[in-house]
Amino acid sequence: MAMYLSVPLKKTYDVDFVKPLRSFIQNTFSSAEPDDYNTALSEFNKLRNLMITKSVDKHESALEVLYRYYDQLVAIENKLPITENQIRVQFKWKDAFDVGSFLSGKRSLAIASGAYEKVCMLFNIAALQSQIASIQNSDSDEGLKTAAKYFQQSCGIYGHLKDIVMSHVQQDPTPDLNPDTVSALSSLMLAQGQEAFYRKATNDKMKDAMIAKLAYQTSELYADAMKLMQLASIRELWPKDWISTVAMKQAAFHAMAEYYQSQVSAQAKNYGEEISRLQHANELLVASQTRGGTTFGFRNELAKVQRGLEAARKDNDFIYHEKVPEVKNLPPIGKAAIAKPLLPTAPFSKNFQDLFGKLVPLPVHEALIAFENRKALIANTEIGRLREATQLMNGVLSSLNLPAAIEDLSGQSVPQSVIEKGDQLKQCGGLDYINKLMSDLPELLQRNREILDECNRQLDDEEKSDNQLREQFKERWTRTKSEVLTKPMREEGQKYGTILNNAIQADKIVHEKYEKHKNAISILSKPTAEMEKALPSASPGAALQNSPVVQELRKNMEGVETLKAERDVVETELKDAKFDMTSKFMRALAEEGLINEESISNEELDRVFAPLRMQVSDSIHRQETLLALIQNANTDFCNAKSSNQSAASRESMLKDLASGFDMYMELKGNLEEGTKFYNDLTPLLVRLQSKISDFCFARKTEKDELMSDLQKQIANTPTQAPPTTPKYQGGPGTSSASAPPASSAPPSHPPPSYPGQPPQQNYAPGSYGAGWNAPYPQQPGGGYPMPAMPAGYNSYNPYMSYPQQGPPPSQGGYSYPQQQGYPQQQGYPQQQQGYPQNNYPQGGYPAPPYPNQQNQQWR
Repeated sequence: MAMYLSVPLKKTYDVDFVKPLRSFIQNTFSSAEPDDYNTALSEFNKLRNLMITKSVDKHESALEVLYRYYDQLVAIENKLPITENQIRVQFKWKDAFDVGSFLSGKRSLAIASGAYEKVCMLFNIAALQSQIASIQNSDSDEGLKTAAKYFQQSCGIYGHLKDIVMSHVQQDPTPDLNPDTVSALSSLMLAQGQEAFYRKATNDKMKDAMIAKLAYQTSELYADAMKLMQLASIRELWPKDWISTVAMKQAAFHAMAEYYQSQVSAQAKNYGEEISRLQHANELLVASQTRGGTTFGFRNELAKVQRGLEAARKDNDFIYHEKVPEVKNLPPIGKAAIAKPLLPTAPFSKNFQDLFGKLVPLPVHEALIAFENRKALIANTEIGRLREATQLMNGVLSSLNLPAAIEDLSGQSVPQSVIEKGDQLKQCGGLDYINKLMSDLPELLQRNREILDECNRQLDDEEKSDNQLREQFKERWTRTKSEVLTKPMREEGQKYGTILNNAIQADKIVHEKYEKHKNAISILSKPTAEMEKALPSASPGAALQNSPVVQELRKNMEGVETLKAERDVVETELKDAKFDMTSKFMRALAEEGLINEESISNEELDRVFAPLRMQVSDSIHRQETLLALIQNANTDFCNAKSSNQSAASRESMLKDLASGFDMYMELKGNLEEGTKFYNDLTPLLVRLQSKISDFCFARKTEKDELMSDLQKQIANTPTQAPPTTPKYQGGPGTSSASAPPASSAPPSHPPPSYPGQPPQQNYAPGSYGAGWNAPYPQQPGGGYPMPAMPAGYNSYNPYMSYPQQGPPPSQGGYSYPQQQGYPQQQGYPQQQQGYPQNNYPQGGYPAPPYPNQQNQQWR
């Protein structure tokens, strides 16, 4: 049975997708309801957990789970971007070849990146494919086909990883994802795929020439894999038997190529070539056996080659007598490259269904937002042109006291137009409504300002913490700087801050206009009778009631009302214009891979808004003509009633009331828009705050994990070697800083020898024999080390508890010299404190019993 090498799987840890993805959907897709995606989020979470548990199964059903999870990662890539500054989900993966060695380097890596998760998933898919391929039955035709398919697919995936890993992992990857590593794995998988084709050819008993070419190509591919696996950067990464196995197979398949080519030579009756090739095959198989050792799997082939060689030599010696050429003179065998790198087409799973199919891709969503902004800009610009022209027209009419002037010819009653304006103003809420809106604005502004200030505070605190730790740990603090990740959020916050500042200035202008026209608005808010009392009376001017000039003015005022009605219709059409841009953007993304939003949007906006723009321009042109006619007619009207001076005060009041009504409607619109603006801004700021809070929480979690890793590294870092043990403590000597002067060092003498004493042992410092402690220091003046004494030993009368033994024979006793005490120098303890004064008799005492002598009670 064939022996294939399979790649181990990378190991990962559980993550939680639900909260960060749900928060992003809520904050980004304003039209989406997050509760509608609870099931999809839960299924996505379960799918990843299932991927972790099923990866250990070497079965195609487990591969299908990995396919589905990878396809889902690809599907949400443009909808739910998992990055450090958008959706922060930390993926931690271990090196596939990590055997737990303390000195093995950086063997796990955690990054908040969906691209990194995809790279790791591709690695595991290719690894599981190699495992499934390696357990197939090589005696079965179906098994060999399956093995060849998965080895080629695994080769294609690892080759693809070699090209993308550095762009997808924006830092140094674990060793298994090193481009050199995945390149070597790709070559190894291709060689094993070619081996599967070779074995199928031998099972199918194909022609010897073809099998020889397949075998030679297999040998070449194993040679390529061996070269890549022996690169200095990754040589120590592989399991211990991998390189020897690859080297063994390279030689073995070269041998099999020579063997099958020898059969071709025999069929062509080139018996000398046959023997040469068989000899070479035998040499190669012997070399293969040496390389492979216990992993050698070509014993049957070796026996077959040896039998063939023996038979060929015998036949040639007795029958053919052909000269055996040298191997280097043989014609080349040729190659048959059948195995090719295969990359599965996306989606990998045939039954894949996107859990988030209702969400549009983020490029489409962003294009839709940009389109809405363009649409709103055009609509607001045209509506602004209409309203500006209307305000100009109302201002001109108010300055001319029209239409009130042609309605108040009696000089006593309230003009009908003023009564209608008063009724309309009261229906809108009157002065109380304006006061309420004015009082609500500061509260709304303060609420938004507090949310924005809290956002900035959180970002400042996070960045301050990151900078402090980066300053403390220097280059070991490897995570991305906060200022890089928070830049988009800070820019968004600055944008909202600018909007709020502009809104504050606009509120001030509204307040000034309100104060200027407050009295006129107050009069219009009163009942008709009170308005009549507030108006000054004037002398009658009934003679002008049916004059031609008054008739002309009335006709022109009817034209003004018609113009205003038309503008209301155009404004409604501008606001309610409908577009189906989702399908257009989706089609552009599918066909071109990107969206030219500006071109597509401008084309569609021109199609709908061009006719409305023409109507706005035409309305403004007609207004200019109409106002010229009104001003000419009003001049004639004023000349006709110029003799009536008592009407001036009343006319001035009516002008103020007309201006007050126009200003009321303007203020009402402005204040309502301001209230809506602040209320609409609040959820946007809350979303920003939520995004920042999630970001800060994820960064805190990342900080805690990194701090924990750094603490472990610091704790496991070997400490500096302790200082050399001083000589008086039994060590080899002291450092120069603490050693006593050379003149005060005790002399060195060999220890005394006694009859019956065991042979002198040369113990290393601190490793003395049984019953021994570290020796005492040598005594100044010729003293010698004393062994440790048992309990009850009296250091001031050393032998009080032992019988006198007399001097050792043949030595006349050993005389211990008189001790004068240690010299009181730096580096030595005082004799009185550290060691007792030795007061030995003149004749000397025998040494105490040593271990292994008769008296062993003190051991």
